[in-house]
Amino acid sequence: MPQDQVPGLLSRATEQLEEQFAGLPTFAPEVDKEAIAQVLEAVAERLGDNYPYFHPLYAGQMLKPPHPVARAAYALAMNINPNNHARDGGRASSELEIEAVREIAGMFGWAEFLGHLTSSGTLANLEALWVAGQLAPGKRIVGSEQAHYTHQRISAVLKLDYTGIAADHHGRMSLEALEAELAKGDVGTVVMTLGTTALGAVDPLEEVLGLQSRYGFRVHVDGAYGGYFRLIPEALDEPARRAYAAMDRADSIVIDPHKHGLQPFGCGCVLFRDPAVGRFYKHDSPYTYFTSKQLHLGEISLECSRAGAAATALWATQRLLPLKPGGEFASGLKRGRAAAVELDPRLRMDRGERFQALAAGGPELDIVVWKMGAEGVEQASRRAQEVFVGCATRDLHLALVQLPDCWFEPGNGTANRAGTGLVTCLRSVLMKPEHEAWLDRIWERLTAACGDGVGE
Repeated sequence: MPQDQVPGLLSRATEQLEEQFAGLPTFAPEVDKEAIAQVLEAVAERLGDNYPYFHPLYAGQMLKPPHPVARAAYALAMNINPNNHARDGGRASSELEIEAVREIAGMFGWAEFLGHLTSSGTLANLEALWVAGQLAPGKRIVGSEQAHYTHQRISAVLKLDYTGIAADHHGRMSLEALEAELAKGDVGTVVMTLGTTALGAVDPLEEVLGLQSRYGFRVHVDGAYGGYFRLIPEALDEPARRAYAAMDRADSIVIDPHKHGLQPFGCGCVLFRDPAVGRFYKHDSPYTYFTSKQLHLGEISLECSRAGAAATALWATQRLLPLKPGGEFASGLKRGRAAAVELDPRLRMDRGERFQALAAGGPELDIVVWKMGAEGVEQASRRAQEVFVGCATRDLHLALVQLPDCWFEPGNGTANRAGTGLVTCLRSVLMKPEHEAWLDRIWERLTAACGDGVGE
């Protein structure tokens, strides 16, 4: 496991921070160092019962280690433990959040906007759909059947009707199925996913925006996983490139810095193109936050207490690695994308003997999904489970996902979930820059696991 690369720098920065409060009377709380040491040893022992999320051989779920500067800045901020609900609780970290969020919004071409950090992408999407419900009361929310399940759950919490739209064999929202729902006249918001969590599919945002003038609906972009790929259009295929180029025309956007943004959990972000939606957040507090006339973040957020340390870590990371095309941060995204683009043809060269790739083509972002070669859905699903275990015994950690079996058969279009069998597949998220250099070792372990003869 990689050790903290900046312990000396963190110690120096901690001393500098303490010097800024040197005018206060000395105060040193008593601690039992021996007892704390014992507890920390127990914690370290317990934490060993984990997958090695930090290592390139972990290629299963969307788990990317925080950058060392994010870890250090978060730890430094914890000396203060600021609360970004209000200026009283997080004066400096509130400013850092405003600056960091402004840079994220700028990545999407927005100079005028309303936005803030949240504790998760789920909360960020909840705020976006809550505002959508305020603007179009009684109207439905619709999203692809491949959209994250939280959209349906959030809609239920908000007492908004939600309808899932069929996806095509690329995993993208079907325009034909969407327009059939829009024609009913009761759709208030369309959720477009730029990077589905199952296979990294990119919904056709540009084409859906073209339907707005005819049907009059809001567009919310869930870019929690895939939003940062806006920085590397040249590395994407044309359909995805067009979708990302159109993000600035969306009404709201969600992105998770704790996914590709190199941040600790939890750090989500919600953005609204129209700052006037802030009127829906208006509230009166009877007892707090009168020491500053400046806007405090609790006035534009449904959450109250939020970790100022998260904002500090994000600001520090973006200060070191600015969100700009061609920069070091964008280069890291490209390397993960390159690993996915290289893995896919290796799977296809197998010609279905061991692996069967998606019929529609290669990955749109950095997720690769494949079916195991076998006769019938049940056997293919069982084989995927066996190889999943075989890879784990070789320290290669993948994930499992269920997808319509017809997506692996040439010539199929939109999948009808009710009439299509689901097959369990293997899935790899190659989101670490190091995955590009480690791909040969990943491939060796995967193919070795296929030769175990389990179940034969």
